[in-house]
Amino acid sequence: MERWVQSCRHVLLDRTLIWNERHLRYALRQYEQFYNAHRAHQAMMQAAPLRAVPTPITDRGRIARLDIRRRDRLGGVLHEYQHAA
Repeated sequence: MERWVQSCRHVLLDRTLIWNERHLRYALRQYEQFYNAHRAHQAMMQAAPLRAVPTPITDRGRIARLDIRRRDRLGGVLHEYQHAA
């Protein structure tokens, strides 16, 4: 829990001006979803807790044609990356 709080504070709360309790709850929900579904965790081989470890890409041609999309959350404080289909 201490790691989550420290990460939340460093990544989110130190960079965001919170207006009221409703805004704080919204920001914390967004961060929780980001933390559990998108943020890479080193102890889990760069997977997220609610996502399986991605299969490695070994084909050189596919690596050269990677199309990565970025989605900003909370006004650009959080970034999610994924392969475009």
